Amino acid sequence: MTRFFAGICGVDKADMKFKNKIIISFCIIIFIPILLAVAVLFGFQKIQLKSIEQTYGVESDDYSYFSNSMQLLSRFTRESFETLLDLSKQDPDKLEDKAFLEQMNDTLREKYSYLVVRRGDELIYVGDDKEASLLTDLPAYGGEESGADTGIYVDGDKQALIKQIDFVYTDGSQGSVFIITILEETVPELKSLMADVGISIILILILTACMLTVWIYTSFINPIKKLQVAAQNIKDGNLDFTVDVETNDEIGELCRNFEEMRQRLKDNAEEKLSGERENKALISNIAHDLKTPITAVKGYAEGLIDGVADTPEKRDKYIRTIYNKANEMDTLINELTLYAKIDTNRIPYNFAKLNVAEYFNDCIEEIGLDLEAKNIGLAYFNYADEDVQIIADPEQLKRVVNNIVGNSVKYLDKQKGFINIRIKDVGDFIQVEIEDNGRGIAARDLPYIFDRFYRADASRNSATGGSGIGLSIVKKIIEDHGGKIWATSKESIGTVMYFVLRKYQEVPYEQSIDH
Repeated sequence: MTRFFAGICGVDKADMKFKNKIIISFCIIIFIPILLAVAVLFGFQKIQLKSIEQTYGVESDDYSYFSNSMQLLSRFTRESFETLLDLSKQDPDKLEDKAFLEQMNDTLREKYSYLVVRRGDELIYVGDDKEASLLTDLPAYGGEESGADTGIYVDGDKQALIKQIDFVYTDGSQGSVFIITILEETVPELKSLMADVGISIILILILTACMLTVWIYTSFINPIKKLQVAAQNIKDGNLDFTVDVETNDEIGELCRNFEEMRQRLKDNAEEKLSGERENKALISNIAHDLKTPITAVKGYAEGLIDGVADTPEKRDKYIRTIYNKANEMDTLINELTLYAKIDTNRIPYNFAKLNVAEYFNDCIEEIGLDLEAKNIGLAYFNYADEDVQIIADPEQLKRVVNNIVGNSVKYLDKQKGFINIRIKDVGDFIQVEIEDNGRGIAARDLPYIFDRFYRADASRNSATGGSGIGLSIVKKIIEDHGGKIWATSKESIGTVMYFVLRKYQEVPYEQSIDH
C-alpha cells in the first residue's frame, strides 16, 4: 500500500524524504479507512439485502430500506397480508379454520409477527397470547384502512406495527384480521448489524494503524536502532562493524555519515597504532644503531685514558675514530629529527631555481672526495643542456643524493666498488640515475624498500646498520618536489635508483595573460 501511495506521489519508496513520508502517512490515515469503510458497508448492505430476500421474501436493490425501517418491516408481511385480504373477500369463513390460522401464524412467526382474528367483539384466534397488552389497543372495526405496505404504529409497552383487514362473514357478522409485527423483535438484528459495522470499522482502524506502524518501524525505528547499536559499539571502543542502511532519506543520509565517521575513526585508530609501532621500531633501531658507535667511542676514549695510545700516531687514530663515530651518531639523530618532521608534514623547504649542471657538479665534487677516501670509484655523466633549471630545495635535494649514495656505499660488497651518476633530459623532466655494483636487492624486497623501517638486511650488523628510514625520507622529499622515485636491481650485480624532477619553464607574459 505504501508503494501504491509512493507511486502516486511520483517517488521511489527507498528515495522518499521525511516530507513525502508524512504526506503519504496523512493519505493512509485519511483515505484508507474511508475506502475500506465504504467497501465494508457496501458488502454488509449486499449481505443484508440477500438475507432479507431469503428470509422475508423482499426483493429489491433499493437501499432505502436501511433509512426507512418502517417500510422494511411493513414489507416483511406483504405476502401474508395479500393472501388474507383475498381470502376475506372470497371465503371469509375460512378465517375461522384453526388449522389454516395456525399455518398462517407459523409463517408470520418467521417474520417476527403473529395473527389475531376477531369476530364481532370476541377474539377467536390469538397467535401469541404473551403480547396480551397489545390486544386491548386493537383498532375498532371500520377504523383506518391498512394496505399491504401500510399499517398502524402502536407505541405503548410494546412497539408494534398493526395491519388490519375488515370483512363480513357469510352470516353478516363483522370480522377483522390483524397482522401484528413486534418491532422489538427486530432490534437485536439491527443491533447485531450495527455491532458488525462497528467491529469492522475498528478492525479497519487497527489494520491501518498496524500498516503505518510496520512502515514507520521499518523506515524510522530500524535505522535508529542500528545507529543506537553503532553508537554503543563506538562507546565500547569497537569499530569493526558497519552501518548498512539503503534508504536515501534523511535517516539514511545520517547513517551513511555515521558510517563515514566510523570508518575515519577506525582509520585514525589504525594509523595511530601503526604510528606507535613505527615509533617503537624507530626507537629500537636508533637505540641499536647508537649502541655500536657509543661502544666504540667509550672503548677508544678508555684507551686514551689508560695510555694504550702511547704514540702520536695511535692517539691520532683513536681521536679520528671517536670523531667518525660521533658523526655517525649525529647522522642518526638528524634522521630521527627529520623523521619527526616528515611524520607531521613540517619539513622546512626553501625552494629556489637551480641550474642542474652547476648544482650537480658541486654536489658530485663533494661526494667524490668522500668516495675517494673509501676507495670507491665515481663516474658522473650529465646529458642535459647547460641551461636546464629546476625548482628545488638545494639542501633537501642534497640529502636525497647523499642518502642514496650512502645506502649504496653501505651495501657495496665488491673489492672494487663504483658508483655511476647520470643526469638525463626526459622531456619536461630531468632524470637522475645513481647506479652501484653492490650486493643488489632481492625481487621480493624491491617493492618495499621505500617503506619506513623496512630493511632487506634483517641481520642488522654494524656494517649495515641504519635507522631504516633513509629511503622513506628520500621518497617523501622527492614527492614533495612533485617528482617520482623508483629502483631496479639484480642480486650480486647492483642497484639503480631513479628519480625525476620537473624542469623549470618560464611562461611568456602574453601567454600568461591569455590564460
